[in-house]
Amino acid sequence: MKPIIAITMGDAAGVGPEIIIKALENKAIYDQCDPIVIGDTTILTRALGFAGSKLAIRSISQIEEAKNEYGTVDCLDLKLLNEHLPVGKVSKEAGNAAFRYLEKAISLAKEKKIDAICTAPLNKEALHLGGHIYPGHTEILAELTGTEDFAMMLSAPKLRVIHVTTHVGLIKAVELINPARVYNVIQLADKTLKKAGIALPKIAVCGINPHAGENGLFGNGEEEEKIIPAVQKAVSEGINVVGPLPADTLFFRATRGDFDIVVAMYHDQGHGPIKVLGLESGVNITVGLPIIRTSVDHGTAFDIAGKGIASEESLVEAIRQAVELAPKHL
Repeated sequence: MKPIIAITMGDAAGVGPEIIIKALENKAIYDQCDPIVIGDTTILTRALGFAGSKLAIRSISQIEEAKNEYGTVDCLDLKLLNEHLPVGKVSKEAGNAAFRYLEKAISLAKEKKIDAICTAPLNKEALHLGGHIYPGHTEILAELTGTEDFAMMLSAPKLRVIHVTTHVGLIKAVELINPARVYNVIQLADKTLKKAGIALPKIAVCGINPHAGENGLFGNGEEEEKIIPAVQKAVSEGINVVGPLPADTLFFRATRGDFDIVVAMYHDQGHGPIKVLGLESGVNITVGLPIIRTSVDHGTAFDIAGKGIASEESLVEAIRQAVELAPKHL
C-alpha cells in the first residue's frame, strides 16, 4: 500500500495553491503515494488557471472519499475561503484558513488516517491577524501534538542542518541556547539519521561566536557555558559528535562529506547555507514529532503569487521525503 500524504494548502493568497497544482501534475508522485490536498476547492480551482493546468479538482468531505487517480486532485474541502480572496496580499481570512488546514491534517494523522503531512508555506503576519499567535508551522505542530523536544531540520543536496533555536531574534536566541537544549538537538539529529539508515551519523556542532569563540577571545564564554557540556555528554553516550566548530568553515566541510548533519545555533546560521544551495531544493522537516511533517523551504512569495512562475521543485522534493519518512505498510 502506498502512504497517504496530506498536503496542506498553506496561505491561499500566496504561491501554495499553484505549486500544489504544478507538483501534482507529476505522475511520479502518484506512483509513490496517494496525495490528498487539505484546503479549499474554490482556491485550488482558481490556481488551475494560474498554473495553466488541465488537471481536475474533486471536492471531498471525508478522507475515505479520495480516489487517488492521476489527473484529478482530491481536495478535502474545508470551505473556509472563496475565489474572491485577493492574491498576493496579507489577510486574516487566509491566515486563519492556513491554521485550520494544518489543524485538520494533524487530527487526521493522530487518527492514523494519513501517513504524513507536507505543508505549503504560510504567512506569519496573516497567521497572527487570523488569531493564531505562533512563530510558524513547527510551533503549531509541537503544541497540537503535545511535543516538547522538537527541532527544525533542513535538508538539501549535500547538506542537512538542524536548529537549536529558530524564529526568535538573535539576542533572544543566544539567551535560549543552553546545554540541555543543545544536547536534545544532538540527540534528535542522531536518532533521525539512524532511522533514515545511517548507522553512525557524523554530527558537527556550530559555535555561537566567530571562530567558535577561539578559546575565549570572542564573546563571553558562550561556547564553554552553553555548548561544550552538551557535546561532552553526547560523546560520553556514544554519539559521534564534534564541536563547537567555526561556522564559517563548517558548512563547507559538511558539503564535501565530512559530516552528515550540522547543528546550527540560530535561524540564519543554518538557513543561509541551505538557501545558498538553492531555494528550490531545500526541504523543511520537523523532527521529534509523533507524526511525519515535511515542508517547502520557502515562503508565500506574495510578489509572484498568481503569475504561474513559482517553482514546484521544493514541494515535489518535500512530498518525496514525506514518502521516505512515512511509516511503511507491510
